[in-house]
Amino acid sequence: MIELVLNKIKVDESRNEQVIVLREKDGIRYLPVVIGLAEVNAIKLKLSGIKPPRPLTHDLFIQTITQLGAKLEKVLIDKLQNNTFYAKIYLRRNGDGEVIVDARPSDSVALALRADAPIYVVEEVMGAAGISEV
Repeated sequence: MIELVLNKIKVDESRNEQVIVLREKDGIRYLPVVIGLAEVNAIKLKLSGIKPPRPLTHDLFIQTITQLGAKLEKVLIDKLQNNTFYAKIYLRRNGDGEVIVDARPSDSVALALRADAPIYVVEEVMGAAGISEV
């Protein structure tokens, strides 16, 4: 597994797409992932430090995890199929072990930022979709 950090958010106006660019924490490769407008807004909201008066979806999910006595341990982008990335959210329950939940990478990143959890990618995905410069 390769640890990633959020490097930047780009808007590709020619294709009307939002892209999050994740960078190897200890490397030089980048992983661009096209995401939806709602998810990019959720990520930007967290990065800006603005707290909405009521919890939005990603905030609500993190609060629910916490209230159930669990913690978001990590996110793993583990598959690339037909130009679609797949991810897993790893939750740790107090005394009950690990729970793995299928998720979209965009939601996973938004959640990881809120939970201060690390983001990882498997080498196979980085090798297939990683780039050297953005």
